[in-house]
Amino acid sequence: MKRFRLAAVLAAALLALLPTTATAAEYPAPLPLTGQQIIHDPTVIRLTSGEYAAYSTGGIIGARLSKDLRHWDDAGNAFAEPPSWWYEYNDTGDPWAPDISYRAGRYWLYYAVSSWGTNHSAIGVATSDSGRPGTWTDHGKVFTSGTTDAWNAIDPAITRADGKLWMAFGSYWTGIRMIELNPATGKAVPGATVQHLATRPDAPYAVEGPYIVKHGRFHYLFASYDACCAGVNSTYKIRVGRSASITGPYVDSTGTPLLQGGGDLLLAGHGRYIGTGGQSVFKDKGKDWLAYHYYDATDEGTPKLALNRLSWSKEGWPKVS
Repeated sequence: MKRFRLAAVLAAALLALLPTTATAAEYPAPLPLTGQQIIHDPTVIRLTSGEYAAYSTGGIIGARLSKDLRHWDDAGNAFAEPPSWWYEYNDTGDPWAPDISYRAGRYWLYYAVSSWGTNHSAIGVATSDSGRPGTWTDHGKVFTSGTTDAWNAIDPAITRADGKLWMAFGSYWTGIRMIELNPATGKAVPGATVQHLATRPDAPYAVEGPYIVKHGRFHYLFASYDACCAGVNSTYKIRVGRSASITGPYVDSTGTPLLQGGGDLLLAGHGRYIGTGGQSVFKDKGKDWLAYHYYDATDEGTPKLALNRLSWSKEGWPKVS
């Protein structure tokens, strides 16, 4: 799971005082789901087979499959066993926060390997012809970070823009970053500039889990703010900003840069749905969907999958529906 420390949990309560654009009463409930709903940091895609696949933190990248987006079955793990290099970054071979995409006739699965409370981290990549669990071939490290770096190489999210392939990433450690990838290898371009996209004004810079989508002429950066992973005490919420350029600067609807703590509130905890975050966006049959996890207040804070339609205002800003 994405990392946070006890100090981060306490600090997040103080850092949560950003301007909001909606009240909890205005948030719609997610799509009713059945089956195996337990999940964390979901990434969802419709496979060429017609099935939907959701991969997540947990297990060796936990997998869920669905035929209709509504009923989900446990499908085991992406990998049968951890690749050996994962143990350079933790003792358990436990990967976090995957991202699935499709290009060049293959599915690409990015993920992070790290340990709690450190930026000694790595992002890896695997490919598959079908996108189904058990079919992935790992290709090793994409990008790494160490204790002397000002960023943290976790929470990858892939996007294409201007004929190039990009990866947004980051958690705490001064926030969200981006680097260009080689489309042939799927790995970081050697010597590429690490762009800075979003942060908070004060430590612990509680923003992580980026996801970028193009809508109209803008690129939209979605990110999780405050603290996850504390059950019903989680304060996760999703904020968004946009930019005409993939590398920024990203601003919110008031014009406040995300590098200066800006970000429109898209979704926060409401009712039983606590700590909404770990988000990704996917398109299905021409419609945009927001996938995320929440901690169920009616089930002892168990993390579960949530799906909401993502619509757009006439001014070009996203909203959940």
